[in-house]
Amino acid sequence: MARVFIGPSHLCSVPDWEFSRVLRAAGHEVVYNLIPRQLVESEVMEHLKEIDAVVAGSEPYTRAVLQAHPRLKVVARVGVGFDTVDVAAATELGKFVTIAPGTNHGSVAEHAFTLILGLARHLVTQDAGLRKGGFPRGINTPIRGRTLGIAGLGRAGKAVAERALAFEMKVIAFDPFPDTAYAAAKGIELVDWNTLLAQSEWLTLHLPSTRESHHLMNAKAFASMKKGAYLINTARGAIVDEKALTSALESGHLGGAGLDVFEEEPPGILPFFHRDNVVLTPHAAGVDEQSLADMALSAAQAAVDILAGRLPMEKIVNRELVRDE
Repeated sequence: MARVFIGPSHLCSVPDWEFSRVLRAAGHEVVYNLIPRQLVESEVMEHLKEIDAVVAGSEPYTRAVLQAHPRLKVVARVGVGFDTVDVAAATELGKFVTIAPGTNHGSVAEHAFTLILGLARHLVTQDAGLRKGGFPRGINTPIRGRTLGIAGLGRAGKAVAERALAFEMKVIAFDPFPDTAYAAAKGIELVDWNTLLAQSEWLTLHLPSTRESHHLMNAKAFASMKKGAYLINTARGAIVDEKALTSALESGHLGGAGLDVFEEEPPGILPFFHRDNVVLTPHAAGVDEQSLADMALSAAQAAVDILAGRLPMEKIVNRELVRDE
């Protein structure tokens, strides 16, 4: 019997989720995090004693944490990103890192459109004005007929494209490895990066956080955008240079921004937080009731499979380990 630790606090409040039943049905002991917030490194270090696998949230799995727990074999991420896991260290130490592909793109797409519509319809400022006793009617911004640029036409990008087309938007997209058949079938124009910046009236980011994408949205990129264009980021905070974003908003070149992710999380109070043309959410895009259940189940099943000697290749991040098996 293996011991599996559940890291995300929001998965620990209901002990009979399907993911926990899958773990117990495989004969494993489920150990819950009882701290009602995201764990910090020292707390992760303490919780992983005598643990064989982790169903992991956004808590840090650093080299130090991984080295201190030789028994740990699997870090199964509840999500599709793995920024908080030192994958290189995990690979060196023979620990599998997995993700949950195909589980939260619908939630991300809905959230991206929530940010788009919130900005276009001035939702936050109108709500706040009414609550203060005012009646702040103004002219809203239409999105029908406008050009939505999608940076990254993977699962989330495609899900956003489907919704944009339903809203009668023109969709263009940039992707380093584009699905040309999908784009052709949906009437989506594939463009290069510079064209995406120049033509987008709304630009939504759906790229992974990599060395190449770090600060991809920098001062040069913002200057290349149409005056009055909007930026939506539900991907990763590191893609956007927040100082450059601040300057683009303050100069009026950027019409506004909808942000779910930040360079540092929690971000504290950033210079653009006071602006009426910025809508903010706390890295919540990928998580709704359905996606959370699906992500947790996928992660739990990955842990069960690897502990049983099966290899779910579509979920494994560090596939170099498979060659060594």
